[in-house]
Amino acid sequence: MNYKISLILFIFLLPGIYLQSFAQETWSLTECLQYAYDNNIQIKQQKINTQYQENILNQSKYNILPDLNGSGSFGASFGRALDQTTYEFTDNQTVKSSNLNLSSSVNLFNGLQNHHTILQNKYNLMGSLQDLEKLKNDISLNIAAAYLQILFNMELRGVASEQLQVTQQQLERTKVLVDAGSVARGNLLEMEAQLAADELSLINAENSLDWSYLTLTQLLDLDSTGNFAIDVPVIKDINEEELLVPIAQIYQEALDILPQIKSAEYEYKSTLEGKKIAEGSRSPRLSLTASYGTGFSDTRQQIIDTEYSNQQIGTTAGGEGVFTTVPSLVYGNYPMGEQFVDNASTNLFLNLSVPIFNKFQIKNGIKNAQLMVENAELDLQYTQNQLYKEIQQAYADALAALKKYNASEKALLSMEESFKYTREKNNVGLVNAVDFNIAQNQLIMTQSDFLQAKYDFIFKTSILNFYRGKPLKIDY
Repeated sequence: MNYKISLILFIFLLPGIYLQSFAQETWSLTECLQYAYDNNIQIKQQKINTQYQENILNQSKYNILPDLNGSGSFGASFGRALDQTTYEFTDNQTVKSSNLNLSSSVNLFNGLQNHHTILQNKYNLMGSLQDLEKLKNDISLNIAAAYLQILFNMELRGVASEQLQVTQQQLERTKVLVDAGSVARGNLLEMEAQLAADELSLINAENSLDWSYLTLTQLLDLDSTGNFAIDVPVIKDINEEELLVPIAQIYQEALDILPQIKSAEYEYKSTLEGKKIAEGSRSPRLSLTASYGTGFSDTRQQIIDTEYSNQQIGTTAGGEGVFTTVPSLVYGNYPMGEQFVDNASTNLFLNLSVPIFNKFQIKNGIKNAQLMVENAELDLQYTQNQLYKEIQQAYADALAALKKYNASEKALLSMEESFKYTREKNNVGLVNAVDFNIAQNQLIMTQSDFLQAKYDFIFKTSILNFYRGKPLKIDY
């Protein structure tokens, strides 16, 4: 039996010996949070969405600028074709032509829709940034809870290990008493059964610790828990002053800093701008358009010279011919470059569009925009109300955790004294193994309740501080 016990203790102590032999890097809560901010997939997706909103905002600013577009074409026509440069038809001839165009337009006035679109996209971007912060906060709370759960399970493992050692010591003393005939052999059997139960408790504590490590590594998206360990902080004494701040003050501070409130506020402002955009559709639209165009045709010729010839236009009474000088134009090749210069034309248009009737689309668009405003306002109120309820619940939870902590602390002190007395009596054979085991189990339960209350209070007060804008951390 001693050999089996020693082997079990060696197995449980082996990981500690190994870790001491090979230094292992530990992660603090701050390092865990920073790693999650840099590697969490949801955070990366939200960052992409924020960049998308930023691109939309930039494009709405660029939309104020004039546009500039160019085009060109080259074609050939066969048979009877229209020469685009002379607007004359040609028969049974192949016409090759080319056209170049450059145009620009600028919006001079459209009911300030561009202006309000920029403001709306600005609020959308700011809301997206706040959504990113809200996501970080949610992940931070989950990581902090998992981190504290590891610390809690570490202490439970320590309690289970200590109780196993105590039981082992009591087993050795009981053997001595049994051999001396001071106590019945049944006490030894009861103590061995208790040792087996304590061994199982230690195994369960080890498993719980492993599971809590797995939970944290999954939140961090780490590949495995093999080389992962957290930094164990030195937690200060419970600070009851955390609960002296009134709920109303916590709520007011939270309204000014929490991202979910700011996101709802920006969403409301965005819908207000959306309504102004819809109302801008009623206004006339004024725009300016300018264009430049030119072309070339290989059938077109230019005048290169003028020739004069005598042409008879009649006769005199004596029968002599009457002649006049008639000019005739001489055509030659018309180079492409010259045609592009000579055929150029520039146009400038001032366009005014007045909405008169459009099947009530503008009217219904304004109504829908107003509904969006009302809905966003309700969302803001709901978010504020939900925040107040969360703070109330967190405050009540923290207060309950404090009361449980104080009560469990007193109970633990009393139970430790009682167990110390029971163990001393057991050492001299005045208490049987059953009563000793009952006292020991009660002590374990009290220690577990105390640890649970301590870490529960730490987490609940951390949430309250988080609402107030304080960094999420565990005191060292």
